[in-house]
Amino acid sequence: MPTPLLAAQNLCFRYPHRPPLLRNAAFELHVGERVGLIGANGSGKTTLLRLLTGLLAPTSGTIYLHGEPITTEPQFRRLRQRVGFCLQHAEDQLFYPVVLEDVAFGPLNLGLSPEKARLRAESTLARLHITDLAQRLTHRLSGGEMRLVALAGILAMEPELLLLDEPTTGLDPATRERLMGILRHLPTAALIVSHDWDFLEATCQRFLFLDDGGLHEETQLFPHTHTHAHPRGQTPHHHP
Repeated sequence: MPTPLLAAQNLCFRYPHRPPLLRNAAFELHVGERVGLIGANGSGKTTLLRLLTGLLAPTSGTIYLHGEPITTEPQFRRLRQRVGFCLQHAEDQLFYPVVLEDVAFGPLNLGLSPEKARLRAESTLARLHITDLAQRLTHRLSGGEMRLVALAGILAMEPELLLLDEPTTGLDPATRERLMGILRHLPTAALIVSHDWDFLEATCQRFLFLDDGGLHEETQLFPHTHTHAHPRGQTPHHHP
């Protein structure tokens, strides 16, 4: 088997004065894979994404990028240049008043010249078919538009892996379908947290269930019968 793009072993975490949230969680994600991450509210899904990007420190356990253990803040800074984290609330990820400037921010931060960063931003907006938003004011975008612009800002940095936290929250059906099509055609690996199981089934190849602090892998979200029996007794969000 090839070396995983991202992996975690024996990952444990607890917030102060609370019971353990993760107990020896482990998983592997390979180049080009799209993996759905599912669990009950409060089970630790967003916490796991924050641990994977070094925004939180695990109580114990190790995170690996291409087989290399990532333990120090300088290592996590390099990891964050290669792993794009799309937050659940897209408005928290937009910094500049104009869309094109916002999407160019990441490439500029990576050291590209202003001209090359602008070209990278324009190219990314074109890939997502949102060039018409380039000169719009970010605070006047709809929720769905903000979501697409935030994704463009991450993709402009050309990451190896996307971490998406509830990407369909607040999206109208048309924008949800648009995002689904974008993800299906992206070569970039992705770990997607969502309660929208129909979305995950349409975009992911396998699934991780976070349950009682551990990660359990399944290759199917729904049984072959498509009776939509609910793994782990959870209730999915369905869309028309």
